[in-house]
Amino acid sequence: MAGESAPARRRDRDEQGRARNARPRDGLGRPLPYGAPGVARQPEGVPRTPAESLTEAQRLLDAGMPFHAHEVLEDAWKTAPEAERELWRGLAQLAVGLTHAARGNAVGGATLLDRGAAAVEAYADAAPHGIDIAGLLVWARELSGRLTGPEAAAAPVAAADTAPRLRTAAD
Repeated sequence: MAGESAPARRRDRDEQGRARNARPRDGLGRPLPYGAPGVARQPEGVPRTPAESLTEAQRLLDAGMPFHAHEVLEDAWKTAPEAERELWRGLAQLAVGLTHAARGNAVGGATLLDRGAAAVEAYADAAPHGIDIAGLLVWARELSGRLTGPEAAAAPVAAADTAPRLRTAAD
């Protein structure tokens, strides 16, 4: 009937009652319609060692799922010792930068890649946990340049083909 609005949808909540979007998501974390098949989300608050976090994040990056890798790295950031928080935050930002680039958002991708690179660069002299800071800086700057440079392509990047190596080959 004219003038009537659709019934308000109740906000999705998790088992603890916290607001949590229950819509399924694709491999790049984009919401899909309710009922659509999606990619399993990474559980939040999973306690992992730094090595476990890096291994899981790398697996997800290699699978072309940088949004999901970001969730793993965000957990590590939230639980890291104060001296390493910026490192883990920067790694999460790099994963989000790749997510944006894979979604075709060149400006957002470059912004997050540059921000993440700036955060991890502070750890270049003493990279903890075998993290390849030098390699990540080269990767982030190269991809950011590809996204915003004069030869920038409008097409999204292939996340799996563009994923960085988080650790040195020896680790």
